[in-house]
Amino acid sequence: MSDRFTSMAVFVKVCELGTFSAAAITLGLSSQMVGKHIRELETRIGAPLIRRSTRRQHLTDVGQRFYDRCVVVLAEVKAAEAVAEELNASPRGRLRVSAPVGFGACELAPALMHFMERHPEVEIELALTDRFVDLVKENFDAVLRLGPIADSALTVRQIARHEQVLCAAPSYVARKGLPLTPDDLHQHDCLSFVNASGLPYANWVFDKNGIEHAIKVHGRFQVNDGRVLTAAAIAGRGIILQPKAVLREHLQRGTLVSLLDDYAAPSRDMALLFSSARPQPPKMRAFIDFIVAHFPYD
Repeated sequence: MSDRFTSMAVFVKVCELGTFSAAAITLGLSSQMVGKHIRELETRIGAPLIRRSTRRQHLTDVGQRFYDRCVVVLAEVKAAEAVAEELNASPRGRLRVSAPVGFGACELAPALMHFMERHPEVEIELALTDRFVDLVKENFDAVLRLGPIADSALTVRQIARHEQVLCAAPSYVARKGLPLTPDDLHQHDCLSFVNASGLPYANWVFDKNGIEHAIKVHGRFQVNDGRVLTAAAIAGRGIILQPKAVLREHLQRGTLVSLLDDYAAPSRDMALLFSSARPQPPKMRAFIDFIVAHFPYD
């Protein structure tokens, strides 16, 4: 089809300039190549378009009508290309993004407000869930995921690590005492997060001076929403190990206090996943660049 459009453009130029040689000079082709384009069109149409003599050439009736339509078609092609170039010049359109609940609500959503201010023609549908999301089958443009990544067909960009903090309400500490080592957690009510498989994260691992301390905690309350765990901790119901993103505001206010500060709490890798099967449109390129810059991987 592109060869046909090229031949049509050559034909139109011959009609406008009157000779093969003039069209050849303007188009940067040889006269023989111009003649080849015209012959291919005539063969396809099954009729002569131009009658040629040693001194002059003129359009046949078929050639005149074909010329009129070629002018319209080539103008439409040029207009379509201009529209495509304009659409490709700036980010626009809808993006479907999935992220873990805690990170998505406390960190990602506020960041996306800035992204949309920067790109007013981009719309975002944000789905927050702690279950495994299949980017391709569920038709997402991008997925932010915690932990090991096994999607070999997807492009993976590491972003900021998901740091966690051990904490409790001052009222709980006043009532139950302050744990001084990870082993002391055996004597405390530890509120556990339940993952998408329905299993609680019952093993909490801490590090001090390169020595790992793995503690199997227990408690009477488990839930699959970090915000609910946080509310229970604020109410003095127990100790929680949750992402710093979820707890930051409460730690600043003093409604929660950090515990075992001499020990490094576990952290998890966070990654941005997207398909690289085809060139990314401007909206996706802008989104990837923004997320990687806003949540830099240390």
